[in-house]
Amino acid sequence: MKKRNFRQFIENNRWLKQVPNSLTICNSLCGFGAILYTLYVYDSVRTPENVLEISAWIIMFAMVFDMLDGFTARIFKAASMQGLQMDSLSDMTTFGVAPAVIVAVMAHVIRRHELATYQYLIVWAFCAVYIAGAALRLARYNVHAMLEKKSGEKFTGLPSPGAAAAVCSLVIFYSMKHGEIKQVVKFLPLYTGVLGILMISNIPYPHMGKWLLSVRRNKRRMLVVLAALIFAAIQLKLALVIAVNLYIISGPLVAFGIRLGILPPPPMHPVDPEDEPELTTE
Repeated sequence: MKKRNFRQFIENNRWLKQVPNSLTICNSLCGFGAILYTLYVYDSVRTPENVLEISAWIIMFAMVFDMLDGFTARIFKAASMQGLQMDSLSDMTTFGVAPAVIVAVMAHVIRRHELATYQYLIVWAFCAVYIAGAALRLARYNVHAMLEKKSGEKFTGLPSPGAAAAVCSLVIFYSMKHGEIKQVVKFLPLYTGVLGILMISNIPYPHMGKWLLSVRRNKRRMLVVLAALIFAAIQLKLALVIAVNLYIISGPLVAFGIRLGILPPPPMHPVDPEDEPELTTE
């Protein structure tokens, strides 16, 4: 009875169908804002560390919109082919172009007196690999989602939000300016290129949304999440960089363990949905 009333409420309020697309637009605006704010790094009034950290947090905040648009599309029965395309275009801006811009500008500003012209070209090449990887991954996702509507517990290749989170977590970590943290700037471009390759790889990655939803049914996962929350309350930036990059490293390690026969191959559908696409509307 409650489901029927909820369905009637949605049908009587057609404006709810626009909520997912509105959230997707907010996602893309966050990416646009992060790119524009990064350019303030050339303003002498602001410190580079502060500007880059804020830009990174804007991208991290965009992930909230990225999660909510798919969730509301299912709740309000508003998923559509247009929404699918909009989601990937927004992800390309926010999780593809924006992180690469931050890395390129960061290398230019922080190490401008250390890098020769050819070294800048290498940095740009790594950023280009990242952008190309994001574009190829999102295009592959769109094609698979249009061909068949199936979901799985794992992704094939690193999800673009995860790659962006890896870049942003290290940028935020750099802003702490403790000890040798400034060394982050030296290897971040290379790491960015590696993330681009991971996005188009066949390495399986856990679906963190479904993993978190299963926490209530799994005591071990509940303890892990509880410990992570306590750590984050004490050292938010350090907890962020550790959690995100452990997720990045887990993919190759698990794949290596499966290849050696140490770990069993996971049950996984060949399609790699970023969400649970439902391509038909009411």
